[in-house]
Amino acid sequence: MANIHPSAIIEDGATVASDVKIGAFTFVSKDSVLKNGVEVMQGAQVYGDTFVGENTKIYPYAVIGMPPQDSGYVQEDDVKVIIGKNCKIREFVTINAGTSHGGGITRIGDDCFIMIYCHIGHDCQVGDSVIMANSAGLAGHVEIGSFTVIGGATPVHQFVKIGEGCMIGGASAISQDIPPFCLAEGNRAVVKGLNAVGLKRRFEKNDIRALQGAFRKLFRSGDAIKDVAEEFLKNEKNEKVLQMCSFIKETTRGIPYERKKDK
Repeated sequence: MANIHPSAIIEDGATVASDVKIGAFTFVSKDSVLKNGVEVMQGAQVYGDTFVGENTKIYPYAVIGMPPQDSGYVQEDDVKVIIGKNCKIREFVTINAGTSHGGGITRIGDDCFIMIYCHIGHDCQVGDSVIMANSAGLAGHVEIGSFTVIGGATPVHQFVKIGEGCMIGGASAISQDIPPFCLAEGNRAVVKGLNAVGLKRRFEKNDIRALQGAFRKLFRSGDAIKDVAEEFLKNEKNEKVLQMCSFIKETTRGIPYERKKDK
């Protein structure tokens, strides 16, 4: 049977697995689903249509599933939050529900670590194993690829896309798209290089060498980065390079980098 503190408010209709732990002065809405191993700690709030996957921990005073901060939202919108397995959502984190015009779902993948005071806005799509350090914030419609790290006190502009395996430096300001496997920092942030540490942890040497060669050609091409990306897409076989070049080719917000050309 679920371990529920007597001061907690669990609305009729909530789906709570038998081994869930719910702490003092918490709130769980009637449309919420808490799967096996979930823990909702003291003072945390789970509102609206919110799904929380197995073994996810919601720490004190986090607020999940509140209506989006969007002027077009109406109470009747069918919107929700979906959170994956094995996540840690630390104190005072806020995660807003989606909007009907933005897909309706704010989604957090598996194994994410969302640190104190972070904010995830409406319709964000966050991949697996993402780390957001203290006070990082995602505006609406942001997409974050799996295995990406967002440094503390970093805001990300609405509709920005950050690819897989990126490292974003702390106190940066992200207003344009960051390709997969890159390191970016600054205010406004620019791409500084590849995420060398992240690459070594996950990829074989041949993939890393291929990405290094492609990165040099792409980011030393002046304003021709999309043309170079297109050439790689025609001739390259390495899947990681193709992933990076597809992202660059498809960006609509642009890639922030210093324009340099090989001599």
